Amino acid sequence: MVERDIRRLDFTLLLVLASLLRTRKSTATAGELHMTQSTVSHALGRLRDLLGDPLFLRRPHGLEPTARALALAPALDEILGLAGGLFAASRFDPATAEGTLRIAGADYHCALMAAPLIARLGQEAPGLRMVFRPHLRDRAVEALVAGEIDLAVGRFFALPSTVRRHPLFEENYSLVARADHPLVQGTPDLDAFVAARHIVVSLDGEPSGVVDKALAALGRERRVVAAVPYFLTALAAVAASDAVVTLPSRLARVHAAAFGLTVLRPPVELPSFPVSAVLPAAVGPSSAAHWMVETVLPDLA
Repeated sequence: MVERDIRRLDFTLLLVLASLLRTRKSTATAGELHMTQSTVSHALGRLRDLLGDPLFLRRPHGLEPTARALALAPALDEILGLAGGLFAASRFDPATAEGTLRIAGADYHCALMAAPLIARLGQEAPGLRMVFRPHLRDRAVEALVAGEIDLAVGRFFALPSTVRRHPLFEENYSLVARADHPLVQGTPDLDAFVAARHIVVSLDGEPSGVVDKALAALGRERRVVAAVPYFLTALAAVAASDAVVTLPSRLARVHAAAFGLTVLRPPVELPSFPVSAVLPAAVGPSSAAHWMVETVLPDLA
């Protein structure tokens, strides 16, 4: 076939030809390829014109391929197989993948996601190793752009065009206390809440946060007795004292029971916040990061 004819060839025509060779019926081909019969007939007309052969003859039992059509079958199978291989090779296969997936996130994201991700990788991607790095927000984006990590999880604001955001879920806050804490007896009111001894989770050591801003808007102030950098440290401290802590609800639901703690709704309205995954814009379906963001992380929401 000369170059001029190759340029006229629509790949769909090859699919129609292959299906007709297999089914010998235009109705079956239309159903197999989700086309109308008129579309199949039009495609066959174009093939006949391009190849200079009738290709199929109508018989009472269906379509009978000509000698030319039968001769094309081996080459046609090879072409379609090669084309299918291109797409198959562009998809990430967790079962055979090897290497290290580097994820940036806060203590919260690691405490929430690490355990189920390790279990999932063990089942679906046993050759893949996962590494969490404690980069947050701007630093995480910088590391992503620099190629130091493969994806980042967290709350992000303005992002450069070189990365793309995948929203995962909207997070809220819960109050956590010992099961025998006075706040747990009945529904905690605002007075009892501000009078309690509070622990704040703060990376920079600042003994205030979203709860204090909400209370300030009401003209109230709580008693903060400690600031710690890690959520699990806060839960351990609450379990061993009469202090309480307000932290992301998913984290509370996952870990409170292991510390013998009770999860409550705070008696003050607190804003929710979005949690997203961010990865390089150029990353495609052949990467472990794309598989993680599209297939695995949404299941944790």
